[in-house]
Amino acid sequence: ELSRTSTEGHVPNRFSAEYDSYLESLIAHPQMLELARKVLGDNIRYDHCVSLNRPGGNGGIGWHSHGYSDDDPSLGFVRIFFYVNGFEPDDGGLKAVPGSHLYRDARIHGRADDALREGWLAGKTHPETGQPLEIEALSAPPGTVALMWTHAAHAVTPRKLDSDTRWCVVYAYRNPGRPSGARWITPEFERKSIPGAEGL
Repeated sequence: ELSRTSTEGHVPNRFSAEYDSYLESLIAHPQMLELARKVLGDNIRYDHCVSLNRPGGNGGIGWHSHGYSDDDPSLGFVRIFFYVNGFEPDDGGLKAVPGSHLYRDARIHGRADDALREGWLAGKTHPETGQPLEIEALSAPPGTVALMWTHAAHAVTPRKLDSDTRWCVVYAYRNPGRPSGARWITPEFERKSIPGAEGL
């Protein structure tokens, strides 16, 4: 059921909940679990908690998606982002393609918007509405919480040189049934008993 990703080469404090008791306590917080279950249903598992902070001058990240049970739409995987100090579209901003998660394609990629439009996105329509898929550049005031399906196409714009660090903590949950390819968690923390997280 569980797969472990090696922590070699990772900055240790990226695994946020493993180094902060408050962040650990949020794994099983009733509101967090209620949000995850509203999307995934009652049978969920905690997957990981990491920090995705972006200091001034950070280059952002190109278009990509993540896989989980690509061939079985009954199983889902979501990430819940806590943007502590928010962002603007042109300064460490999140971009997404609403509806792209329904393709369940872990091979989405493109460095820039044009590369995605001319590549994976070309001719794609929303599987439920039939409308053309489009890139949406988001902004988020401080304290924003965003939930994203792991299969969704997303990217992050570069952070301006004179900007301070964009702070973000991400919690991930999934339906059990397939191994997770993104289990950013140390073996020690996986064995730890977390109050309220029994069965997660």
